[in-house]
Amino acid sequence: MSTATSDSAALNDRQQGDEPVRWVRVGTSSNRDPERAVAEALAPVLEMGQPKLAILFCSPAQDLSQVSRLVKQAIGDNEVIGCSSAGELIRDHALSGGLVIWALGGDGFQVTTGFGVGNPEEGLRNAAAEAARCIERVERRQHTLLFLLADGLCGDQMEVVRGAYDVCGAQVPLMGGCAGDDMALQSTRQIHEGSLLTHSVVAAAISSDAPMAIGIAHGWQPLSEPMLVTESQGTTLVSLDDRPALDVYLDAYDAPAEVRQNPDAFFGFAHTRPIGIARRNRTEIRYVYSADYAKRTITVFAEVPQGAMAYLMQGTSNSVLEATSEVCALAEESLQGQPARGFMVLECVARKSLLEREGLLDASLRLPSVKEGISVGGFYTYGEIARTDGAGGLHNQTVVALAVA
Repeated sequence: MSTATSDSAALNDRQQGDEPVRWVRVGTSSNRDPERAVAEALAPVLEMGQPKLAILFCSPAQDLSQVSRLVKQAIGDNEVIGCSSAGELIRDHALSGGLVIWALGGDGFQVTTGFGVGNPEEGLRNAAAEAARCIERVERRQHTLLFLLADGLCGDQMEVVRGAYDVCGAQVPLMGGCAGDDMALQSTRQIHEGSLLTHSVVAAAISSDAPMAIGIAHGWQPLSEPMLVTESQGTTLVSLDDRPALDVYLDAYDAPAEVRQNPDAFFGFAHTRPIGIARRNRTEIRYVYSADYAKRTITVFAEVPQGAMAYLMQGTSNSVLEATSEVCALAEESLQGQPARGFMVLECVARKSLLEREGLLDASLRLPSVKEGISVGGFYTYGEIARTDGAGGLHNQTVVALAVA
C-alpha cells in the first residue's frame, strides 16, 4: 500500500505570467519500493522545477541507500541532504515507515551544503564545525540560516550546536534536528549528496532575499522552584541544591515504589517529566533518559551545565498539543510582515509518543494558523536545534518550526 501527497501551489508563489518566484514544496510516499517512493515524493516538487535544496526525512524501514541515490540522481547538480527519522510528518498527518521530501527553489535563494564525521568517543563538535564551513562558500543574501541534521545517538547533542557556533558565530541562526531510527536506539543515518553517513553532521547554508524565521514551543511548565545545578558531569546530573539529583527528582514527582527501583519503570515514568534549563529568554527542555540507583544520578540527552538554574517540568497532552499547533504561528510572526511560502516542523519523538497514546497525533498537525495550500513537512527527532540568540540552542521534548517567506 502506498500514499503520495502533493501540496497545491499557493497563489503567493506566483507572479503575473504564472512564473514561479520562490517556493517551498513537500512530497511524501509510504511505498516501500525505492523507485516508486522517490517518484511519488518528488512529483509535487518537480512540478515547480528543479529545487535549489531537497531535504529527505526517511524512515529506516525504507531502503535509505537507494532512496538517497535516486533523489540525488533526479536533483542533479543541486543540493541534497537528509537523515533517518523516528517518524515523518506533513500537515494533518503523521507517517510511519515513510519518506518526506522538503524542498525549496525559485529565485532569491543561494544554498551550499557540507558534512563532517565524528565518533562516539570524541562526539560531534568537530564534525559540526566541519559541516558548518559550508556557510563560508554560500553567496550571502540579506538573510542567512544554517540548517543541521546530526546523529542523534553520538555523544552530547549540545556539542553539535557548539561546533556550528564555532564557525558561524552569533549572527547566523541555527535550525535542525537529530536523526532517529524509529526508536530502535541503535544507529541513525545522515545523507549528503546521495551518500549515507553515520556518527556525522550534515548542514545546508541557506541565504535568502526574503526572511526565514524560527519558532520554538514545548508546552511544559515548571513544577518546582528553580534549583541550582550544584554538580553535573556532561549529560549526567549529579546534584540539585546539594542533594542527590535522583532523590530530588523522585520526591518532587512523588514517584511510586516501582519507579524508585526498576530502570524500565523509571524510563516510562520519566518520559513525560523532563528537566528545564533556564536561559536568558527561554527554558530549554532536557529529556530524562535513565537513572543510576547506586550513584543517585540521572542522565539526560544533552548537557545540563553545572551552575545553571534548573526546574522540574510538568505538562499534559493538551499543553503539548497546543504547543504543536502554535509553533508555525510563532515562526511566521517573525517574517517581518511577509507571508510564509512554506514551513518545516521538527518535533521530538517523546512528544509523538505522548500524543499517539492519547489519540491526538494527527490532531496536533492540523496547524490552524497555516493557510490552505501552504506546504508543511518535517520529521520526529531525537533532539531539536534552534538558536536565534543567546546561549544554548539544543532542545528535547520540544517542537521547532522554520517559516520561509
